[in-house]
Amino acid sequence: MNPVPLINHPCTVCFRPTSMWCSRCQSSWYCTPEHLQSDWPRHRKECVPATHAQNYNIIATPPPAEQQVIMVSAILFSPEEERPRIITIKCRPSQVPSQGMCPQPLVSGHFADGQAESIVLTQGLNGEPLRFPLHLWYSPTALSRCAPINRAIYHITSGAAAKAWCGTVVVLKFNGSRRQGYSDAGSNDLPALSAYFLAYK
Repeated sequence: MNPVPLINHPCTVCFRPTSMWCSRCQSSWYCTPEHLQSDWPRHRKECVPATHAQNYNIIATPPPAEQQVIMVSAILFSPEEERPRIITIKCRPSQVPSQGMCPQPLVSGHFADGQAESIVLTQGLNGEPLRFPLHLWYSPTALSRCAPINRAIYHITSGAAAKAWCGTVVVLKFNGSRRQGYSDAGSNDLPALSAYFLAYK
């Protein structure tokens, strides 16, 4: 008869004594599979596979979770509002490796017909390169639908833009020049946007 060693460590979640650990790293202790599952979003960042495994008192590690939707702050230029405002945009992880690592912003709900196209601004005031390029989403059909002039853009350009913008505009900020993700956009991005709107013809 082979005795199973009795090991009692505190559960990572509830601190109850347990002899079961994460089967992947064998260094985090859990009293139930549910506690491992609930702690997995935190634990997976530190979970490194063990070099050898033993077959007793192991809780199966949950499969890698689907990449979660991330949330970032963006700037909304609404045609009906006098000033731009900060909104939260959900971004879905890229599903196609050939499209790079940058998540896909879910912006279509902000456009009347659900269609949106985008451009990337890489230069700011006086043509200076932007350290964090801006991703500007707009409606390609706003002008043909006779959408109203965007009052928020009119306001930040003091009405001096050569061409009036129609429809909604949503602006996200890349987290670097390689454009692999987004960071929070804010009011400090308005001067570069204003310069773009003024120069657009």
